[in-house]
Amino acid sequence: MNEIRAERSPDQAGCILAVNGGSSSLKFALYEAEQPLRLLRRGAVDLRSLAENDAVAAVNALLTMIEGSGAVAVVGHRIVHGGARHFDPQRVTAELLADLKKAVPFGPNHLPGELALIEALSKRLPGVPQIVCFDTAFHKDLPAVTRTLPLPRRFAEAGLRRYGFHGLSYTYLLEELGRCAGTEAANGRVILAHLGSGASLAAVRNGTSLDTTMGLTPAGGIVMGTRSGDLDPGVLVHLMRTESLTADQFDDLVNRESGLLGLSGTSADLRELLAREAGNAQAALAVAIFCDRVRKAIGAFAATLGGLDALVFSGGIGEHSAVVRLRVCDGLGFLGIDLSLSDNAANAAIISSGVGSVVVRIIPTDEEIVIARSVHDLLRKTTS
Repeated sequence: MNEIRAERSPDQAGCILAVNGGSSSLKFALYEAEQPLRLLRRGAVDLRSLAENDAVAAVNALLTMIEGSGAVAVVGHRIVHGGARHFDPQRVTAELLADLKKAVPFGPNHLPGELALIEALSKRLPGVPQIVCFDTAFHKDLPAVTRTLPLPRRFAEAGLRRYGFHGLSYTYLLEELGRCAGTEAANGRVILAHLGSGASLAAVRNGTSLDTTMGLTPAGGIVMGTRSGDLDPGVLVHLMRTESLTADQFDDLVNRESGLLGLSGTSADLRELLAREAGNAQAALAVAIFCDRVRKAIGAFAATLGGLDALVFSGGIGEHSAVVRLRVCDGLGFLGIDLSLSDNAANAAIISSGVGSVVVRIIPTDEEIVIARSVHDLLRKTTS
């Protein structure tokens, strides 16, 4: 495979390639680096179709898809975890890569693949700068009462804390809330619900994250597609004693074999479970547990915020499943949440009825534009 060299330097007008690597797909968006950023191409590479999710093959496929769309001047990456030292967007250097490799224990299911993409792109696009944007940045200033794990102090000093994730999505959702509803709404008491195969919620007030469901790793919080979410730590002890599970086996259990997949025994896809629930008790139970956990998180976060002004649904499930939104909100009338059945069924932008005090919205997320904006802002600062 031939190298592709940058046709323009990062301080000149060119294209920003935003790369968003996941477990099953590599999403990307190509923008012309002018203000405002102009989208040229958007797409995804299905990693499941590649041998062993090979990063080189994924990058080759990506670059083929954008060929002829414009010269890539800079690449921006979503990085799930930067460990205890890295939160803000920064340019990739040998020192940073060494730090991120040390941080792999914080994100063993995400960082290796993300680092492999950086390496593969550096070989295909020699001389093109790469910039990383961390999913933990949105939550970096969590209050001590929220971020601190109830463990001996030495573990906190080693970087063990609640970090929170889906930060790029939350950044976009809050910006969009401000754009469509005004600054006052964005600065109010807001719960953001990013519900997809990976799912979490965040409690935000005055534009600041006060709490979030995920913790040290993206395995914690509510039930997800294949992740268990929060577990009694005694479960780990019990399984170590009775099943002799190794750390890697327990990692597989809670990250790849649990959640909706483990509960149903058939699928991690909520759409499939909803289609089967009428005649399948396990599918019905999996859906019920998912909705229950989301509902509980909303109630808890309303207490954290001292009330609630806005609830925002996003992510594949949050944006498209009217049934899940309705079941999640059922019983939350005491918080001021009341859905319009017709607007909810139509996936309207505002799905609250107007009877309750809380405005309930659907906002499709866009992590790639957040990456591109962060890259553009960082380059402007470093070249001015």
